[in-house]
Parts: sequence; structure tokens; C-alpha cells
Amino acid sequence: MKNAYVKYIVALLLFGSNGIVASYILLNSYEIVYLRTLIGSIFLIIVFVLMKQKLQFWKNKLHLLYLMISGIAMGASWILLFEAYAQVGVSIAVLTYYCGPVIVMILSPFLFKEKMTSAKMIGFLAVIIGMFCLNWHDLISGKVTWGLILGILAAGMYALMVIFNKKAKSIIGLENATCQLVVSFLTVSTFIGFKQGFSVNVIEGNWIPILILGIVNTGIGCYFYFSSIGRLPVQSVSILGYLEPLSALVFSFIILGELLNPMQIVGAMLILGGAAYGELYRVNKHELKTE
Repeated sequence: MKNAYVKYIVALLLFGSNGIVASYILLNSYEIVYLRTLIGSIFLIIVFVLMKQKLQFWKNKLHLLYLMISGIAMGASWILLFEAYAQVGVSIAVLTYYCGPVIVMILSPFLFKEKMTSAKMIGFLAVIIGMFCLNWHDLISGKVTWGLILGILAAGMYALMVIFNKKAKSIIGLENATCQLVVSFLTVSTFIGFKQGFSVNVIEGNWIPILILGIVNTGIGCYFYFSSIGRLPVQSVSILGYLEPLSALVFSFIILGELLNPMQIVGAMLILGGAAYGELYRVNKHELKTE
């Protein structure tokens, strides 16, 4: 159990540093995601083979279709998110992207027959108000930035990724992570192939952050994440999950010097607090019913 906690926390911190590592790569967003998913996929396939795992995904065609849709959504969300990093900075992009879990929370009564509770509605309203506070200056001036739109679209793709991954119930663990990342790579490679061809001009000095993003943040991060969450209590997974956006904010402040103004800090607190309240209330209610 202790080992699972360590792996899960390390994975969250790695995911939280994605925007920081990407800021040192002089490529556009889709090229970064293309190389990230390529390297990460190769790494996970090697791990899958070395661990002598057996492929089971072909046994349930419907669940395989769900996982493919989830992988396509993940590739699209990463392209949008990494472009948002470049447009509005890591802090704002991460907070906008983190509206994705709230979208899942609101849609869950319709998709997974979960009860719509007052906690979910309060959490949703808090996130909406938080988004307004986060982008107060742009909204009152009538100028909605392209980076904000990208962040919102990325959040929508994140929600699709989670929803369809939840539906692929028979494909779990490392197999799930490997298949989803491979589909994500195929999605991004198709996009980049039509846009510019498959060659990417990487200048000298960029390979180190690219390899860190692909092997460490993506490959090792996904392996640690999916090999640990199944061994941890649901409440622990939910609570510790907020280390990802919080660490992204801390890293962007310490390393990139990104600052949030007072109104944006209030917005950040409402977004993370609203998401946490709705999710943790649901987890507590679930655990009380199962005791």
C-alpha cells in the first residue's frame, strides 16, 4: 500500500510538471504531443512485454471501441492543452483544463445513473464562478482569448476521455494505459501527417526535455498512475488527485515566475475547491453506503 501511494503521488507530480517541461521545447503544440505520445507509447509497450502481460482488449469489441474513442479524445485534449500553455501560460491553462472533471461530475447522472446531488450543483456553480474570476479582465473588456477557448475545448475532450474510459470496464491497468496511449499517438500522428507530414525538425538541445516528457512524464507517469490507483482507496485517489493542478501552479510560479492576481487566486480556489467538494462528497456518500 505504501509503495502504491508513493507511485501515485510521483505520477501526479510528473503530470503537474508537463507544462514546465514543454516550455523548454521549441516546437509547436501538436509536434510536442506527437513526440510525447510516440516515445510514451514505445516505453509502455516495452514495459508491457517485459512484464509478460497478456492482451485481453480484443475480447470485448464494444469496450475496445470505447477505449479507442477515449484515446482519440486524449490526443485531442493534449494538443489543445499544450497550445493553451503557449497562449495563456501554464497556470491559467491548467485551471481551465481542470474544469474537465466537473463536466464529468455533472454528466454522470445521465451517463452512469449517478444521483444528482446538491453537492454536485454547488461544486459546479463554484467552478463556473471561479472561471469568471479567473478570466475577469478579459470578460469585462469583451475580449475572450484564444488560449481560454483552447483550455475549455481541452476540458471538454478530457471529459470525453474519462467518460469513455469508464465505459471500457473490461480493459484495465497497464493494458488500458498502453492501448489508450497508442490510440492517442495514432490520432496525433494522423493530424500532423495531414498538416505537415511526419518529419519534425528538432533543434539541438531540445531532445533532453522531449525525452523527459516522453519517457518520464508520460511513460513512467502513466505506468505509475495506472499500476497504483487500483490498489488505493477511492477517497485517497480523489483527495491526492488535486496534487496535479496544485503542483502545476506551484511549479509555474517557482520555475516560470507566473503570477496570479488576487481575483485569479480567488478563481483558482473556487475551481479546485468546487471540484473537490463535489467529488469528495460523492466518494464519502459511496463509502458510507458500502460500510
